[in-house]
Amino acid sequence: MQRKILLSEKDLPSHWYNILADLPGGPLDPPLHPVTKQPLSPDELSALFPRALIEQEMSGERWIEIPEEVRKILALWRPTPLYRAYQLEQALETPARIYFKWEGASPPGSHKPNTSVAQAYYNRKEGITRLTTETGAGQWGSSLAFAGRLFGMEVRVYMVKVSYEGKPYRRIMMETWGAECIPSPSPRTKVGKAILEKDPDSPGSLGIAISEAVEEAVEREDTHYALGSVLNHVLLHQTVIGLECRKQLELASDYPDVVIGCVGGGSNFGGIALPFAYDKIHGKDVRLVAVEPSACPTLTKGVYTYDYGDTGKMTPIVRMHTLGHDFVPPGIHAGGLRYHGMAPIVSRLVKEGVVEARAYHQRAVFEAAVLFARTEGFIVAPETAHAIKACVDEALAAKEEGKERVILVNASGHGHFDMAAYQQYFEGRLEDYEYPEEKIREALSALPQV
Repeated sequence: MQRKILLSEKDLPSHWYNILADLPGGPLDPPLHPVTKQPLSPDELSALFPRALIEQEMSGERWIEIPEEVRKILALWRPTPLYRAYQLEQALETPARIYFKWEGASPPGSHKPNTSVAQAYYNRKEGITRLTTETGAGQWGSSLAFAGRLFGMEVRVYMVKVSYEGKPYRRIMMETWGAECIPSPSPRTKVGKAILEKDPDSPGSLGIAISEAVEEAVEREDTHYALGSVLNHVLLHQTVIGLECRKQLELASDYPDVVIGCVGGGSNFGGIALPFAYDKIHGKDVRLVAVEPSACPTLTKGVYTYDYGDTGKMTPIVRMHTLGHDFVPPGIHAGGLRYHGMAPIVSRLVKEGVVEARAYHQRAVFEAAVLFARTEGFIVAPETAHAIKACVDEALAAKEEGKERVILVNASGHGHFDMAAYQQYFEGRLEDYEYPEEKIREALSALPQV
């Protein structure tokens, strides 16, 4: 009974998979300038990103080579293991075969270094010495801090205030690797000051934190902005996850009926799902399920339209599923899923019916996470727990139908610094939030006129 399926370092992918070469419905709609609302040129993006990342963002090449220096660093923890969840299968009495990809094996404990290392590499190669960014729960901020240290770069992270206060050890991780972590909204930026004037007790949001990081980046020539999700090049870098999974499942003589990942901005879901989306687009029978919180229902209740990526309206305007750039979700524990928008790639795949979306409340999500910990041993982050909940539901559906089903789920990060959330669950203090329709309509009323 093989529980863990391992690959050797030589099996680490040599190229990233770029789904823009195969995207149904044609090319993505172009990103627009936040002021002129005209299509952005590569030169206009150069204030934020290095040329190599801009080229990847717009590339139509199916395979993009991973630089050898990046591969060597990824090999510190990659390829990551794929586990067969025998104990969970037995507990659920399901005929389903469940596999989970363990991305918690990286030094920061999540999938995020797959792109932070690449982004730091390309920026340093172009002579950039400082990076600014935002973070929700802290997985991205700690991963960029880790990558920045590897390449000798200064990193400043604007962390959503509700997570900064509720997850102090994520902040300490960033500081251990030499990054500066600032609660957002902050008085350091024009955007932050404006938010605090309106609401001194603002819990913050990823949209606000992005605005602060972008504002600082455009004001300094030695500084670029790095984003942990949403953009095409970020999802591109994450495809090492799904590419490894395909090899590992071949070794197990299996293939998934359903691929599951949690989704906030789209990076870890895209990472595991996009290589299988290629299969589906080319005729394979596989379902791809993106799972989000009911408190931030971007795919399940948002609209597919052009919107700003940030609250301060400083980032490019992109066509995506959105709840409106003014949307400030409740302070749920899955801080990494509290984003108003969605990756244009994931949004398009949902629109075209390639990807399914579903939403869950956090109490049911933590119930599934505890079951997973008590059967498989791994304590997962609240974000990952959303994917575990969908996995459990799929396994129970297979049991009810009396049919075999192969389930692949991305366990995108550990929950070792999220124990306060588990404590609240055990003490019965977790609240479920259903974001009011009128609040969503209010946020959507400020969409840009394009």
